[in-house]
Amino acid sequence: MARLSGSSLPPWTLAVAAMLCIQLANALSVGVLQEVGPAGTAWLRLCFGVVFLWIIARPSIRSLRRKDVPMLLGLGVVTGFMTVFFLGAVERIPLSTAVAIEFLGPLILAGIMSARRSALIWPAIALVGIVLLTEPWTGSIDPVGVGLALAAGACWALYNLLTQRVGDRFAGVSGLSLTIPIAALATMPVGLPQVIHGNLHWWVLPTAAGIALITPVIAFGLEMLALKRMNHTAFGTLLSIEPAFGVLIGLLILSQMPSLFQVVGIVVVVAAGAAAQWNGGRQSSGELTEIPASQSSPP
Repeated sequence: MARLSGSSLPPWTLAVAAMLCIQLANALSVGVLQEVGPAGTAWLRLCFGVVFLWIIARPSIRSLRRKDVPMLLGLGVVTGFMTVFFLGAVERIPLSTAVAIEFLGPLILAGIMSARRSALIWPAIALVGIVLLTEPWTGSIDPVGVGLALAAGACWALYNLLTQRVGDRFAGVSGLSLTIPIAALATMPVGLPQVIHGNLHWWVLPTAAGIALITPVIAFGLEMLALKRMNHTAFGTLLSIEPAFGVLIGLLILSQMPSLFQVVGIVVVVAAGAAAQWNGGRQSSGELTEIPASQSSPP
């Protein structure tokens, strides 16, 4: 990863690869979370991610400035709990539904931060898609799973406010190697007890290590490389298709077949997410002109 500059590849391919890696890691985590719980799974992923990232990046602690600390702490904490909440949701509801509900967080933030009040229409439209996805009229909705996905979405919104600033400040994946240890420490109080009291079969730790190599190491590294070469509009519009990848991976890996209503719901969410990016560009200075709906995807 340290040698991978991505300069020879179109930046959109890096973003697409990152999205696929993230959803693949989430799907593969289902077996692990059945043994050590969602918080335990998230914590193991983050711990192994620290090991891999520090081997690859070897960050220079001495290069840190005092003003870097708040954004690193903030990004680390929201990254950790975004992972915990999302895996908790995946334990209860289909992957595609969890991704789409989580997507509401950054989409609502985009509407609130936009100078155009009309931008608030896109979260409202996406909410229609969420209703189609959860099919409350069937009586099978899991309110806890939906709540966890919404909590993950709130973390995702905060993650979007911080991740590109960290990427702009630190070269390569060195910023990631500083925030993931913070994420692991922040989630240890909820993750470690689940690991201790869970079923640590022989395959759990190596599987968690393999998933960690996919996400956060490869996926987040690809994201940061893509963010350095794409403006907010292009990157955010591209990542608005992530709920569709949730459907694809859920179908292929978890055999989660969506209903017709759920397929329509995903299309509505993706369309709303793409439309919300229309006027969100990035200035040359790296400052945000408008907070995009999904300038970076979740773990």
